[in-house]
Amino acid sequence: MLNQFSRTQLLYGKEAMEKLASSRVAVFGIGGVGGYVVEALVRSGVGTLDIIDDDKVCLTNINRQIIATTKTVGRYKVDVAEERIHDINPKCVVNSYKTFFLPETKDQFDFSVYDYVVDAIDTVTGKLAIIECAKEAGIPVISSMGAGNKLTPSMFEVADIYETSICPLAKVIRKECRKRGIDSLKVVYSKEKAVRPLEDMSVSCRSHCICPPGTVRKCTERRDIPGSTAFVPSVVGLIIAGEVINDLTEW
Repeated sequence: MLNQFSRTQLLYGKEAMEKLASSRVAVFGIGGVGGYVVEALVRSGVGTLDIIDDDKVCLTNINRQIIATTKTVGRYKVDVAEERIHDINPKCVVNSYKTFFLPETKDQFDFSVYDYVVDAIDTVTGKLAIIECAKEAGIPVISSMGAGNKLTPSMFEVADIYETSICPLAKVIRKECRKRGIDSLKVVYSKEKAVRPLEDMSVSCRSHCICPPGTVRKCTERRDIPGSTAFVPSVVGLIIAGEVINDLTEW
Protein backbone atom coordinates (compact mmCIF):
# COMPACT_ATOMS: atom_id res chain seq x y z
CA MET A 1 0.00 0.00 0.00
CA LEU A 2 1.28 3.45 -0.89
CA ASN A 3 2.20 5.82 1.92
CA GLN A 4 4.26 8.98 2.34
CA PHE A 5 7.47 6.92 2.51
CA SER A 6 6.89 4.68 -0.52
CA ARG A 7 9.50 6.40 -2.70
CA THR A 8 12.10 6.03 0.06
CA GLN A 9 11.24 2.36 0.43
CA LEU A 10 12.00 1.85 -3.27
CA LEU A 11 15.63 2.63 -2.40
CA TYR A 12 16.08 1.21 1.09
CA GLY A 13 13.58 -1.65 1.13
CA LYS A 14 10.87 -2.64 3.60
CA GLU A 15 13.17 -3.93 6.34
CA ALA A 16 15.12 -0.67 6.48
CA MET A 17 11.90 1.36 6.65
CA GLU A 18 10.73 -0.75 9.57
CA LYS A 19 14.06 -0.09 11.27
CA LEU A 20 13.63 3.65 10.80
CA ALA A 21 10.07 3.54 12.10
CA SER A 22 11.31 1.90 15.29
CA SER A 23 14.26 4.29 15.74
CA ARG A 24 14.49 7.16 18.20
CA VAL A 25 16.73 10.10 17.31
CA ALA A 26 17.53 13.13 19.48
CA VAL A 27 18.23 16.45 17.77
CA PHE A 28 19.78 19.09 19.99
CA GLY A 29 19.23 22.52 18.47
CA ILE A 30 16.31 23.21 16.10
CA GLY A 31 17.75 26.18 14.25
CA GLY A 32 19.20 26.59 10.78
CA VAL A 33 20.97 23.22 10.78
CA GLY A 34 18.85 21.24 13.24
CA GLY A 35 15.55 22.26 11.67
CA TYR A 36 16.56 20.70 8.37
CA VAL A 37 17.85 17.60 10.17
CA VAL A 38 14.43 17.14 11.75
CA GLU A 39 12.69 17.81 8.44
CA ALA A 40 14.65 15.11 6.62
CA LEU A 41 14.42 12.59 9.45
CA VAL A 42 10.64 12.77 9.69
CA ARG A 43 10.30 12.68 5.90
CA SER A 44 12.49 9.56 5.94
CA GLY A 45 10.21 7.73 8.34
CA VAL A 46 12.02 7.96 11.68
CA GLY A 47 9.39 6.95 14.22
CA THR A 48 10.40 8.91 17.34
CA LEU A 49 12.10 12.29 17.53
CA ASP A 50 13.34 14.11 20.60
CA ILE A 51 13.77 17.82 19.83
CA ILE A 52 15.62 20.07 22.26
CA ASP A 53 15.77 23.88 22.08
CA ASP A 54 14.62 26.66 24.40
CA ASP A 55 14.66 29.41 21.76
CA LYS A 56 11.76 31.18 20.08
CA VAL A 57 11.49 31.98 16.38
CA CYS A 58 12.90 35.43 15.60
CA LEU A 59 12.28 37.57 12.52
CA THR A 60 15.98 37.23 11.66
CA ASN A 61 15.62 33.42 11.53
CA ILE A 62 13.40 33.56 8.44
CA ASN A 63 16.32 33.75 6.01
CA ARG A 64 17.54 30.23 6.88
CA GLN A 65 15.38 28.25 9.32
CA ILE A 66 12.77 25.97 7.82
CA ILE A 67 10.38 26.41 10.75
CA ALA A 68 10.63 30.22 10.64
CA THR A 69 7.90 32.16 8.84
CA THR A 70 6.09 35.41 9.52
CA LYS A 71 3.37 33.29 11.17
CA THR A 72 5.70 31.49 13.56
CA VAL A 73 7.74 34.46 14.83
CA GLY A 74 7.57 34.57 18.62
CA ARG A 75 6.65 30.92 19.08
CA TYR A 76 8.88 28.28 20.65
CA LYS A 77 10.85 26.49 17.97
CA VAL A 78 10.12 23.05 19.37
CA ASP A 79 6.36 23.75 19.32
CA VAL A 80 6.50 24.83 15.68
CA ALA A 81 8.70 21.87 14.79
CA GLU A 82 6.39 19.41 16.53
CA GLU A 83 3.39 20.68 14.57
CA ARG A 84 5.32 20.40 11.32
CA ILE A 85 6.47 16.86 12.17
CA HIS A 86 2.89 15.75 12.78
CA ASP A 87 1.71 17.41 9.57
CA ILE A 88 4.21 15.20 7.73
CA ASN A 89 3.76 12.03 9.78
CA PRO A 90 0.95 12.03 12.36
CA LYS A 91 2.24 8.73 13.73
CA CYS A 92 5.67 10.10 14.63
CA VAL A 93 6.21 10.28 18.39
CA VAL A 94 7.65 13.65 19.39
CA ASN A 95 9.29 14.44 22.72
CA SER A 96 10.00 18.16 22.90
CA TYR A 97 12.08 19.95 25.51
CA LYS A 98 12.25 23.70 26.01
CA THR A 99 15.75 23.31 27.37
CA PHE A 100 19.04 25.10 26.74
CA PHE A 101 21.41 22.15 26.79
CA LEU A 102 24.52 22.67 28.91
CA PRO A 103 26.51 20.44 31.29
CA GLU A 104 24.18 21.79 34.00
CA THR A 105 21.06 20.46 32.24
CA LYS A 106 22.41 17.17 30.86
CA ASP A 107 20.93 15.10 33.69
CA GLN A 108 17.47 15.80 32.28
CA PHE A 109 18.26 13.38 29.45
CA ASP A 110 18.82 9.63 29.35
CA PHE A 111 21.02 9.17 26.30
CA SER A 112 20.75 5.38 26.48
CA VAL A 113 17.20 5.50 25.07
CA TYR A 114 18.35 7.02 21.77
CA ASP A 115 19.46 5.19 18.66
CA TYR A 116 21.28 8.26 17.36
CA VAL A 117 22.15 11.75 18.63
CA VAL A 118 22.56 14.91 16.55
CA ASP A 119 24.46 17.89 17.95
CA ALA A 120 23.32 21.04 16.14
CA ILE A 121 23.90 23.60 18.90
CA ASP A 122 26.36 26.50 19.02
CA THR A 123 27.73 26.44 22.56
CA VAL A 124 31.08 24.66 22.89
CA THR A 125 30.44 23.44 26.45
CA GLY A 126 27.04 22.13 25.40
CA LYS A 127 28.42 20.40 22.32
CA LEU A 128 31.09 18.67 24.37
CA ALA A 129 28.53 17.57 26.96
CA ILE A 130 26.32 16.06 24.23
CA ILE A 131 29.29 14.26 22.70
CA GLU A 132 30.46 12.91 26.06
CA CYS A 133 26.98 11.77 27.10
CA ALA A 134 26.43 9.96 23.80
CA LYS A 135 29.86 8.31 23.91
CA GLU A 136 29.35 7.18 27.52
CA ALA A 137 25.99 5.65 26.54
CA GLY A 138 27.50 3.95 23.49
CA ILE A 139 25.16 5.83 21.15
CA PRO A 140 26.26 7.14 17.71
CA VAL A 141 26.58 10.92 17.57
CA ILE A 142 27.23 13.37 14.76
CA SER A 143 28.19 16.98 15.36
CA SER A 144 27.77 20.10 13.24
CA MET A 145 30.77 22.39 13.11
CA GLY A 146 30.57 26.07 12.16
CA ALA A 147 28.04 26.97 9.43
CA GLY A 148 27.84 30.71 10.13
CA ASN A 149 29.68 33.18 7.88
CA LYS A 150 30.12 30.49 5.18
CA LEU A 151 28.98 30.90 1.57
CA THR A 152 29.91 27.68 -0.25
CA PRO A 153 27.71 24.70 0.63
CA SER A 154 29.60 22.36 -1.71
CA MET A 155 32.67 22.60 0.55
CA PHE A 156 31.03 20.87 3.51
CA GLU A 157 32.12 17.30 4.09
CA VAL A 158 31.79 14.44 6.54
CA ALA A 159 34.93 13.57 8.46
CA ASP A 160 36.27 12.37 11.77
CA ILE A 161 37.07 15.30 14.06
CA TYR A 162 40.77 14.34 13.97
CA GLU A 163 40.82 14.67 10.19
CA THR A 164 39.49 18.24 10.19
CA SER A 165 41.45 21.39 9.43
CA ILE A 166 41.03 25.17 9.05
CA CYS A 167 37.59 25.33 10.78
CA PRO A 168 38.14 27.20 14.09
CA LEU A 169 35.27 25.44 15.88
CA ALA A 170 36.52 22.04 14.77
CA LYS A 171 39.94 22.95 16.15
CA VAL A 172 38.48 23.69 19.58
CA ILE A 173 36.33 20.54 19.62
CA ARG A 174 39.26 18.45 18.39
CA LYS A 175 41.47 19.72 21.22
CA GLU A 176 38.79 19.15 23.86
CA CYS A 177 37.93 15.68 22.58
CA ARG A 178 41.59 14.73 22.83
CA LYS A 179 41.67 15.94 26.44
CA ARG A 180 38.62 13.84 27.24
CA GLY A 181 39.96 10.68 25.63
CA ILE A 182 37.33 10.69 22.88
CA ASP A 183 39.05 8.79 20.08
CA SER A 184 36.61 9.51 17.25
CA LEU A 185 33.70 11.79 16.39
CA LYS A 186 31.79 12.11 13.14
CA VAL A 187 31.35 15.75 12.14
CA VAL A 188 30.20 17.86 9.21
CA TYR A 189 32.55 20.77 8.57
CA SER A 190 34.01 23.01 5.89
CA LYS A 191 37.54 24.11 5.05
CA GLU A 192 36.15 27.37 3.69
CA LYS A 193 37.50 30.37 5.55
CA ALA A 194 34.68 32.27 7.18
CA VAL A 195 33.66 35.60 5.71
CA ARG A 196 33.87 38.54 8.09
CA PRO A 197 30.34 39.99 8.51
CA LEU A 198 29.90 43.59 7.39
CA GLU A 199 29.73 46.18 10.13
CA ASP A 200 26.40 47.52 8.90
CA MET A 201 24.47 48.97 11.84
CA SER A 202 21.43 49.54 9.63
CA VAL A 203 20.74 45.78 9.71
CA SER A 204 22.49 44.87 12.95
CA CYS A 205 20.75 43.38 15.97
CA ARG A 206 23.08 45.48 18.11
CA SER A 207 21.33 48.69 17.07
CA HIS A 208 17.91 47.24 16.16
CA CYS A 209 17.32 44.42 18.66
CA ILE A 210 13.78 43.06 18.31
CA CYS A 211 13.91 40.49 21.12
CA PRO A 212 11.07 41.01 23.61
CA PRO A 213 12.00 42.30 27.08
CA GLY A 214 13.26 39.56 29.37
CA THR A 215 14.69 37.42 26.55
CA VAL A 216 17.42 35.15 27.88
CA ARG A 217 20.67 34.69 25.85
CA LYS A 218 20.05 37.46 23.35
CA CYS A 219 22.25 37.33 20.26
CA THR A 220 23.50 40.83 21.09
CA GLU A 221 25.34 39.31 24.07
CA ARG A 222 27.60 37.42 21.67
CA ARG A 223 31.01 38.81 20.74
CA ASP A 224 30.09 38.50 17.05
CA ILE A 225 26.71 38.13 15.40
CA PRO A 226 27.29 35.76 12.47
CA GLY A 227 25.94 36.25 8.99
CA SER A 228 24.06 33.39 7.35
CA THR A 229 22.37 32.28 4.15
CA ALA A 230 19.41 30.14 3.19
CA PHE A 231 21.56 27.52 1.48
CA VAL A 232 24.47 26.74 3.84
CA PRO A 233 22.72 25.66 7.08
CA SER A 234 20.15 23.69 5.08
CA VAL A 235 22.85 21.73 3.26
CA VAL A 236 24.66 20.97 6.52
CA GLY A 237 21.41 19.75 8.07
CA LEU A 238 20.57 17.53 5.11
CA ILE A 239 24.08 16.04 5.05
CA ILE A 240 23.75 15.19 8.74
CA ALA A 241 20.31 13.66 8.24
CA GLY A 242 21.64 11.54 5.40
CA GLU A 243 24.41 10.20 7.62
CA VAL A 244 21.91 9.35 10.35
CA ILE A 245 19.56 7.53 7.99
CA ASN A 246 22.34 5.58 6.28
CA ASP A 247 23.89 4.60 9.60
CA LEU A 248 20.58 3.53 11.11
CA THR A 249 19.75 1.38 8.09
CA GLU A 250 23.38 0.18 7.76
CA TRP A 251 23.26 1.28 4.14
